[in-house]
Amino acid sequence: MEQKLSLYGFNNLTKTLSFNIYDICYAKGQKEQKDYIEYIDEQYNSERLTKILCDVTEMIGARVLNISKQDYEPQGASVNVLIAEKELDKESIDPSCNLGRLPDTPEIIHAHLDKSHVTVHTFPEYHPDNSISTFRVDIDVSTCGTISPLNALNYLIASFDSDIITIDYRVRGFTRDVLGKKFFIDHNITSIQDYIDKSTLTRYDAMDVNVYQSNIFHTKLLIKEIDLQNYLFKKDVYELDPKQRLDITDSLRREMIEIYSGMNIY
Repeated sequence: MEQKLSLYGFNNLTKTLSFNIYDICYAKGQKEQKDYIEYIDEQYNSERLTKILCDVTEMIGARVLNISKQDYEPQGASVNVLIAEKELDKESIDPSCNLGRLPDTPEIIHAHLDKSHVTVHTFPEYHPDNSISTFRVDIDVSTCGTISPLNALNYLIASFDSDIITIDYRVRGFTRDVLGKKFFIDHNITSIQDYIDKSTLTRYDAMDVNVYQSNIFHTKLLIKEIDLQNYLFKKDVYELDPKQRLDITDSLRREMIEIYSGMNIY
């Protein structure tokens, strides 16, 4: 809404932005596939993911209460950040991401992640009988109050190499104005695409599935153009003959369409 609502009490609307990002790669042979997984694990380890989530927290106007991070064997990483909507004094700083942290915050506060939080989980994977490897990132930004996770959407998309993006946004609950009238959403939205940079949208085919009466919004994006060199791991496109290039491009596109559509192509 253009004008700020005069509310009775706290704005307890819960806004949740959840999405999956997929990066596709051609890596032929188990050695190249394992090298690709190691490369992805190094590129998107828990330290870098923590930096991304701290940037997100700053962008949406929140502060950090608690950080939990983990790198996994054989691959993958997770980061959970508990956040809140209030400015802190400069004396209270969390050195792990240069944002405010409540003094004397106990570790058990991590149990309150059903309120405002930012999480990321990575899933690098391959199959030995398939030369196509995938890297999936699951991101959730959940806020309670006036701050909106949509403010960080473009930064998150740009932080990863994204071939397929599946985004869900939902506003839950209600808040009241001073006269007691309920508000089930406090901002205008018709599509998640309205919050994505136009230059980004030109690179993707996009589809919406929205349930307006329930304040549920869903958008899927699929990369339009495949520059084969960008999808080859440790290989130059000029090492391949024209038929190999075509076959690999077809395999990449098939993988993308299957993920985008949620079904296997036979």
